[in-house]
Amino acid sequence: MNIDLKELTQLAPIFRELFKGYHISRNSPELYTQLSNQQDQYRALFKSLGYELVCDSRGFYYFVPEQMGAQVNKTAQRLALFTFILVEHLADQGRDPLAVLDGGSLGRDELPALLEKYKDLFLQAEVTTQEELEEKVMRRLTQLGFAGEDNGVYRFLAPMHRFLDVCLSVQQDRDLAATLHSNLPLPTPELVVEDAEEDIVIIEPEEAEPAPAESEEEALARAMAEEREAQEIDA
Repeated sequence: MNIDLKELTQLAPIFRELFKGYHISRNSPELYTQLSNQQDQYRALFKSLGYELVCDSRGFYYFVPEQMGAQVNKTAQRLALFTFILVEHLADQGRDPLAVLDGGSLGRDELPALLEKYKDLFLQAEVTTQEELEEKVMRRLTQLGFAGEDNGVYRFLAPMHRFLDVCLSVQQDRDLAATLHSNLPLPTPELVVEDAEEDIVIIEPEEAEPAPAESEEEALARAMAEEREAQEIDA
């Protein structure tokens, strides 16, 4: 394919944002429009450089490097954990998690109650105060293009579907295992780091082989289930 660099007028900022792990969506209209209009050329160019440009049908772009390490990223863990917690919290309130995480919003004033309710789970992610929650979770969500923040209101963007997909997949597998009274290990998401700057890449869940030892993600799913059962008993 012939690539005309003159047509790729936003090449430098697009590559810079994608390279650091940012998800380009309609929230960045100039970059998103350029990618949409020249999608084939950008994909071909980035492939020649060793990067896979992914266009999600729900309206966002991100990089998947051809070579990926196996180290689980703490930032990715925290963001996945936060998504799990938020889905459960919203459901408990009678709010539709999908409606909130797909273009909806969460107020900064809601964070203290969320942190208190799930303090044991947040402790596993080394988040114990609202300041740490905002710094280690909310700020990273905005930095990576999963959310935007304006006057204390966090608005979730289309890329949140990547974490939401993982969350719903694990929940469905937990429900199926409970229905079958099975102790088989569940498929779990693999979150890997691209480089030392904590730029994250999320690999969507695939079916996992049975393993004798419980993984971190399985422990997380089990802890959340136990936490919810404890809350139901207290109620």
